[in-house]
Amino acid sequence: MLETVDLSLALGKETYKKQAPPLRESLRLLQYRCKDAEIPIVIVFEGWDASGKGLVISKLLERLDPRGFTVHPARPPTPEEEAMPFLWRYWIRLPGDGEIALFDRSWYGRLLIERVGKLVKKKVWRRAFEEITQFERQLAEDGALIVKFFLHISKKEQKRRLTKLEKDKFESWRVTKWDWKHHKDYDKYVTAIEEMLARTEAPHAPWTIVEATDKRHAEIKVFQTLVKAMEGAVEWRQTKGAEIGRSKLGREARARQAKPSPVPRKDAAEPGAAPSKPKIA
Repeated sequence: MLETVDLSLALGKETYKKQAPPLRESLRLLQYRCKDAEIPIVIVFEGWDASGKGLVISKLLERLDPRGFTVHPARPPTPEEEAMPFLWRYWIRLPGDGEIALFDRSWYGRLLIERVGKLVKKKVWRRAFEEITQFERQLAEDGALIVKFFLHISKKEQKRRLTKLEKDKFESWRVTKWDWKHHKDYDKYVTAIEEMLARTEAPHAPWTIVEATDKRHAEIKVFQTLVKAMEGAVEWRQTKGAEIGRSKLGREARARQAKPSPVPRKDAAEPGAAPSKPKIA
């Protein structure tokens, strides 16, 4: 799958200047439309180290109302979280109705870093495929919009970026020995990523592979994908929202179903019948 991705795709500066502003405005307005429609939105960002996830996320957040979204950066589990099923720490960070939760790396770490780094046993990460697919299916069936991105760059491009960051006195802190270890294991990660993408792809939780060599192209593709997904979610909720019982449309549908039908009066005339003659005392 990854070998078919065209990493040479790029976007000119003038084209970017024309496309970016309307997309940012659409995203801003869609956030409020999704809030009114009570749609919880889960955005997942995965990708190579130095692929530009942080930059794209910062661009997204520039146009979003901070009162309606939360960003969850990658971090090791706490002792309490380690004592729970591995998805528990993500369940408790899911967005409420009409809110957005953005995960900068996510539950897919079990299928990538933990797998390649042999931090868990094979039977554990193997079991995670089914756990994750069930998790995302439950979210979708409960009315959540799930949008998943994987930012892809070549091994050569990753080395170039890591080297450049390491030489920058203001940015060198961002490059750790683990970044170089992951770079060394690039081919092993390709195998893990290919299986992850294939086995966790679903209509309700699709993957979007973002060609991230050119940062302008990557940003525009993420915005376009997200805007399209949010527009589709609003349209679905407006037409089939009653299927989500706890939503506003669902509550209204239940209220209509519970309201008793009017009982016709016994002396009411049948439709089309001639009016009865008045009684003469």
